[in-house]
Amino acid sequence: MSATISDTIYQNLSQQIITGELEAGEKLRQDHIARQFDTSHVPVREALLRLEAHGLARHEPRRGMRVTALDPAEVREVIEMRVALETLALQQSVQNMSPIALDKIDRARIACDEAQTMPQWEALNRAFHRAILTPCGLPRLLHAIDDLHIASARHLFAHWRSKWVQQVDKDHAALVQALRRRDLSTAKGILTRHIRRAS
Repeated sequence: MSATISDTIYQNLSQQIITGELEAGEKLRQDHIARQFDTSHVPVREALLRLEAHGLARHEPRRGMRVTALDPAEVREVIEMRVALETLALQQSVQNMSPIALDKIDRARIACDEAQTMPQWEALNRAFHRAILTPCGLPRLLHAIDDLHIASARHLFAHWRSKWVQQVDKDHAALVQALRRRDLSTAKGILTRHIRRAS
């Protein structure tokens, strides 16, 4: 399925919000965005509604659509939801894990370790998590996890950007080893600790 102009606008704006380029409280002006992407207001409205659905923007009466602030309580909720849903997906994933899937996971792990910048690392980290969970074959569950990763990424940028350094992720490596052994109990323990540690 090819990306629509609405998808492009959504991806662009969500990335700017996640990385902090667009700050909390900043107004998202439909006419300005429409000019920027050389389009009508309809795809802009669709993109803004998606941002709102993902908690990245909020419509305020008489103030328009604005970037939301990071809420610590919401961050904790997102982390606990990720632990619950990702370990659930992992349980199904391990049962369906093929040698091809394991090779793809290992390539995703290496790519993540080799990331040169935090934005690059964040996208590749998301790709690694997606690779370990995709074999579960549960599209609704994966979609819900993708949404949580968007909320989680914003928190990561806010708290880790100044401290980020390129390094080998020992949790990712241990997770791959546990998956190769089909050791679900160890894999779930590593994943839970890993998600909570990033917070």
